[in-house]
Amino acid sequence: MKTIVLTGGGTAGHVTPNLALIPELKKSGYNVLYIGTENGMERGLVEKTGVPYYFVSTGKLRRYMSKENFTDAFKVVKGVFEAKKLIKRLKPDIVFSKGGFVAVPVILGAKMNNVPVIAHESDMTPGLANKIAMPFAKKVCTTFPETVKYIGKKGVNTGTPIRRELFEGSRQKGLEICGFDSTKPVLMMMGGSLGSQKINKVLRQSLTDILKKFRVVHICGRGNIDTTVNMNGYRQFEYLTDELAHVMAAADMVVSRAGSNSISEFLALKKPALLIPLSARASRGDQILNAESFERQGYSIVLKEEDMTCETLVSSIERLYSSRKTLVEAMEGSPALKGVENVMNVIRQYS
Repeated sequence: MKTIVLTGGGTAGHVTPNLALIPELKKSGYNVLYIGTENGMERGLVEKTGVPYYFVSTGKLRRYMSKENFTDAFKVVKGVFEAKKLIKRLKPDIVFSKGGFVAVPVILGAKMNNVPVIAHESDMTPGLANKIAMPFAKKVCTTFPETVKYIGKKGVNTGTPIRRELFEGSRQKGLEICGFDSTKPVLMMMGGSLGSQKINKVLRQSLTDILKKFRVVHICGRGNIDTTVNMNGYRQFEYLTDELAHVMAAADMVVSRAGSNSISEFLALKKPALLIPLSARASRGDQILNAESFERQGYSIVLKEEDMTCETLVSSIERLYSSRKTLVEAMEGSPALKGVENVMNVIRQYS
């Protein structure tokens, strides 16, 4: 039996593709292990799957000056030697990295033990952790076809692995969870794992107009429920776990930020989306590039955050609904729909 070590953590985007791979890896006969951080959010998610979990030290990798850069550098070095020792003991045949700060010591530890590494880059341009990792990887899988040009010969466009359970949702159960009937189409608003204060605010201010034509289920982020908004056809959740597949099945279209894993899920489920990417002032601009790629490929339409008002949000939602059939037709032809299968083929090639 071959052994694979998965690594990645810090955000849901660095974990959920690994979780999507675990069932297929087990089905293919791999012994699956995971290396993350001691107290990272990835630990609880992975341990629920029954996969053995190990941890190493790591520090945050920053692109800006901070006094913590000095102390965190020592944590990364410590983590490298911990990972080297751990990987020597675990004896994996291959390491698959989804990125995040913890991936750097694990990838370097694998290199020191001559273990092949496959990395996956979700965003249009490689993040800092993957930039460090790329020289040590055999292949770098990408979500977007455009990303391959930033990586070179090692790049291969595979799409993103999507959790199997998302395809098993029931539209009827989703409507029941939201308390909706089927007389109007359902719009799902997702603001990311932490929610989006600006989108939440503008959406709620626009509800009177939106609810004339649509039901709205709003996943607003932890601590962002507004109890003063109580309108027929509008349902709020901080977040959804087991119910998410059903609610997504009930949704006819989506309004969302443009995180790569979320929009990959919309693509896999063939959900027309209005993407409102984080502005360049609030991020390194990766969501803007992600959204532009999906718009260029005909999967979504885009509304810039700086252009978002109640009027532009409502008109964009109406344009999304009127364009939905064309968007779905484009999505049906996407090679990225087979993310798990494509990544598994690369893993098999090097293990």
